[in-house]
Amino acid sequence: MVKTFLIFIAVIFFALAVGFFSAELFDFAKPYFSAQVESPDKQIFTSPVFENKNSTTTAVFTSDVFIIFTGDVMLSRGVARTIKDNNDVDYPFLKIRDYLKTADIVFGNLETALTQGREIGPGEMVFRADPELAHSLRRAGFSVMSLANNHSMNFGQAGIKETFLNLLEAGVDYCGAGNNSDEAYSPVFISKKGINFAFLAFTDSDVIPASYQAGTSTAGVAFMDIAKMQKAVKSAQETADFVIVSMHSGYEYKTNPNNRQINFAHSAVDAGADLVIGHHPHIVQKAELYKNKYIFYSLGNFVFDQRATNTRQAVIMKAIFNKAKLLEIEPQAIFIENFSQPIIIKDETARNIISRLKIKF
Repeated sequence: MVKTFLIFIAVIFFALAVGFFSAELFDFAKPYFSAQVESPDKQIFTSPVFENKNSTTTAVFTSDVFIIFTGDVMLSRGVARTIKDNNDVDYPFLKIRDYLKTADIVFGNLETALTQGREIGPGEMVFRADPELAHSLRRAGFSVMSLANNHSMNFGQAGIKETFLNLLEAGVDYCGAGNNSDEAYSPVFISKKGINFAFLAFTDSDVIPASYQAGTSTAGVAFMDIAKMQKAVKSAQETADFVIVSMHSGYEYKTNPNNRQINFAHSAVDAGADLVIGHHPHIVQKAELYKNKYIFYSLGNFVFDQRATNTRQAVIMKAIFNKAKLLEIEPQAIFIENFSQPIIIKDETARNIISRLKIKF
């Protein structure tokens, strides 16, 4: 009986001791655990991919968006013959496409109707290329093309309408042209990583027949009408974080912009454009920083069969945006080999080409 009682007392003592030391152990460990565990209505770690269910809004996390801008893309005449000789519809872009694909968006000026038709001979000034080249543009990385230039309408209403269809079927958008004036003067919106961009394009009336202008019910291109451009820019601002304007204007083979270019570009910035990109002179022209916005009056050619050395030397621009602003511009010099195939160059010649912009980055 005494033995049983002693065993009972020992068991009780042991239980009390275990409880005591367990409590002490728990109290000792509490600072460590409390740093990692919070009540259910609190979160220590937040991931961009999860929504806080207690919030009425969802935070959107974005990263930088890269846009590459190229000069004139002409896929007809000598370029078309070179493509045929090499039996490769992607030939013009083989040495540049890896760089283009470092961008989220690639923009260029397409100076060629993509429509069925005859072969274009040497020296001709009307441009047409096979519809399958729309897919070559897409495979090279192009997202959107300006059609506001003096060659998109070379094959008339039928030619430009077929160009629209061929580009869209390949997954390439276009701006600066349309089945009517409302379409031609409307922006193309592209959203990447939560940032919305609007692209508008216009061509100067002094480089193009009046019949090329889009009408109320006729296809064509958007002319450089300052009032219409400003209305389009301000309307685009209601949706877009950034508005980018392309203009096709200037004297060919001249290094400085003319007054028509300057007035239009300044008016675009005054209306709210964040960046202006120019085409048509076929060579690099000086650039400008106006009201803290970049204006590139001419990047030169990108794919073209012109023979003069300065028409084969050009610049492509990589613009880096975050949600708030244009962060940086990175220029790259190119040279057009075999009168059809751009390559990036980085030698002393490249530095001289970039210096023609006469602007610091």
